[in-house]
Amino acid sequence: MTCGGCARTIVAAIKGVDAQAEVDTDVPGRIVRVDTGRDSDPLIAAIKAAGYDARLG
Repeated sequence: MTCGGCARTIVAAIKGVDAQAEVDTDVPGRIVRVDTGRDSDPLIAAIKAAGYDARLG
């Protein structure tokens, strides 16, 4: 994630899995924080499907 467009794409991917998720992006830090009641696996899969690396940190 290197720009605002990247961040918007990732947020959209997450919201596609959980529309109620609260998502905070830190573009310079390349970090996305997600507050959700959903399991992390589908969220990670959605981010990867959008073309970005994802892992728990």
